[in-house]
Amino acid sequence: PYDDEAEAIAIANDTRYGLSALVLGKNPETCERVARQIDSGRVLVNTLAHEPRAPFGGFKHSGLGREMGRWGISAYLEPKTLMTNAS
Repeated sequence: PYDDEAEAIAIANDTRYGLSALVLGKNPETCERVARQIDSGRVLVNTLAHEPRAPFGGFKHSGLGREMGRWGISAYLEPKTLMTNAS
C-alpha cells in the first residue's frame, strides 16, 4: 500500500535490482508518468505482452546488458577496422 504517486514510485525504486516492473491503472497519462520514473529495464503498463523486437535487460544489479532488438545484437558483434594501402 502507498499514500500517493510519489510514494509508489519510491517503493518501486527502493531496490538494488531493476529488471522489470508492471504499472496497472485506469488513467493512461498517470500510468505513463509513473512508468517513466521507475528505474527498470522494462516497464509494462496494463499489459503482460512481450515484444521480441524490444530490448530486454535490467538496470542496477539486474542483467548483463541487453537482449533482443538491435540493442541485443550488438553484444554478439566484434567491431574491426581493416586498412589497406591501395597503391
